Amino acid sequence: MRESKLWVYHLIAGAVILVLLGIHMFIMHLDAILYSLGVGSQNPIDSGVVFARSKELFFMITYIILLGTALYHGLYGFKNILMELTLAQKSEKFISGFLTLCGVLLFAYGTFAAVFVFMK
Repeated sequence: MRESKLWVYHLIAGAVILVLLGIHMFIMHLDAILYSLGVGSQNPIDSGVVFARSKELFFMITYIILLGTALYHGLYGFKNILMELTLAQKSEKFISGFLTLCGVLLFAYGTFAAVFVFMK
């Protein structure tokens, strides 16, 4: 039961990633296309534009949600790949704990960075 719930979360995370990356790609590439045609006023990957975008609440929240869902989706998928190796029970618990710790630390670091840039 627990594993099937985690799998559903994995699928939901994939759907969220699909939507958020779609929004991200639309904004970035539409701006880049308009800029290359001379219609847009700024290059979307210019550092000043990136920092200005990072100071908007919508983008900060989007970055944090995308970070969390990507970490969960990626690390849970990686854990499942490793579990197919039929390791010892202790090894499986260690791998699960280690990947969870890595995910939490990476999420905390990424969230700190997004909030720090937003507040600056």
